[in-house]
Amino acid sequence: MNAVLQQPQDVLTRLPASDAPWSLSFAPWPHADAQRWRAVMATSAQGRLALLADRPLEPLLRLRIESKLKKPVLWWPCEPAEIDALLEAAETDYRALGELSESFGNANEAEAAQELSALHLAEQASPVVRLLDATLYDALQDGASDIHFECQLRGMKIRSRIDGVMLDVKQIDGVQAAEQLVSRLKVMAELDIGERRLPQDGRFKLRVQGREVDFRLSIMPSVFGEDAVVRVLDRAQVEAQGALTLDALGFEPEARAQIRALARQPHGMLLVTGPTGSGKTTTLYAAISEVNTGRDKIITIEDPVEYQLPGVVQIPVNEKKGLSFARGLRSVLRHDPDRVMVGEIRDAETAQIAVQAALTGHLVFSTVHANNAFDVVGRFMHMGLDLYNVVSALNGVLAQRLMRINCRHCVEPLATAPAQLRDHGLPEDATVLHGRGCGHCRGTGYKGRRAVSELLWLDDELRDLIAGRAPLSRIKEAARGRGMRSLRDAAVALVLRGESTLEELERVTLAD
Repeated sequence: MNAVLQQPQDVLTRLPASDAPWSLSFAPWPHADAQRWRAVMATSAQGRLALLADRPLEPLLRLRIESKLKKPVLWWPCEPAEIDALLEAAETDYRALGELSESFGNANEAEAAQELSALHLAEQASPVVRLLDATLYDALQDGASDIHFECQLRGMKIRSRIDGVMLDVKQIDGVQAAEQLVSRLKVMAELDIGERRLPQDGRFKLRVQGREVDFRLSIMPSVFGEDAVVRVLDRAQVEAQGALTLDALGFEPEARAQIRALARQPHGMLLVTGPTGSGKTTTLYAAISEVNTGRDKIITIEDPVEYQLPGVVQIPVNEKKGLSFARGLRSVLRHDPDRVMVGEIRDAETAQIAVQAALTGHLVFSTVHANNAFDVVGRFMHMGLDLYNVVSALNGVLAQRLMRINCRHCVEPLATAPAQLRDHGLPEDATVLHGRGCGHCRGTGYKGRRAVSELLWLDDELRDLIAGRAPLSRIKEAARGRGMRSLRDAAVALVLRGESTLEELERVTLAD
């Protein structure tokens, strides 16, 4: 899409004459983004790109735009008034193009929907709606898992969590604008916009580029107003990896073999533990997908259903209607399942039913929040469950984290002192790599994440030690004597292979 805008040519005459003639063009991003970035694209007859901007030396702006264009670009300074005039004319042409696209009918409906989804942001009349839609659209394009709207004394800061790390997106000036942004989120999630003293939770769904994307919203009162966090549940991020398998998630070969063996047990319980956003549910999906041969009845109960699995009955929790994990799990067990997945064990009632199901011939998959594989038993004891029943039902516990991976476009060796390597548990002659930062990785040096894990496989001796309340040091010693590798060991191996950094090693794992 490269329709020429009708603009005064005096701006273009200042561009290099060797590439003339130059023409103003539609950039491959929404007009709302162009307004925020204050940048307009021009194209030469030879195909060279130029960005007309009133702040062309801003590093983060350059990284963001160059990462989207993925080709060399000439940055050219302009006066703010010139950029204002170009953006105003560009918005008119964007609207005209949107009306023109509708006249093409349904001859190529799939492609038209994909193009118009990006232009939709420019058609909103309200600046608040346009800003929020642009923020959500950017988050999807960047692969963000969460968007944080944080109220401040004189406005709001918007940040996104990308690859597990918070990055600043935009600063909103003005208390009124911040309040309107939160109110717009409440309207989308059908929450009470008049209630500002209590937390609220909701969800909404948007159609982007021909696919539906789910968003979960949490509103929390703070000192300066109301903060909001939007959780992005984009199935396309999982589908982009191809088949949903343990291989695609990056587990080590030995760990993959052990998880598959536990997922094929006739009964018992497999738990995955880790903090929020560590990929627990995705790992369970991959394990279920691999054992789903069609010969077993598999039912899941989740909050919400994040990814649709063919041949699996999936039930979404609905607390407002009275369908909790515990109530849903009771009903699920009356449907004669062979394998059951419980999205999360949050309370004693759900834990008790899950343990009983595992003891009565079902294979139960679930997640639970704990720091490592050994702390899971303590969580169940804290819920008041019988320790003997827990260890009898439990087949294994997988603790996992996600480590950021070095950007392959800018990775390079990092000079590291032998003493520093030794302190991190690496050989003194090890070579450590890191990403210096480029447009492909938004200047962070990292692009993508990979799972590291520790797997506690319970046998009779370990069950006796746990049921007998043996010291934790003795239980760990017995587990490692059976070949268990800690999270720290798995993370060190990733650094030694040059896939991650010492910074990530310390951020994600604790020293043994």
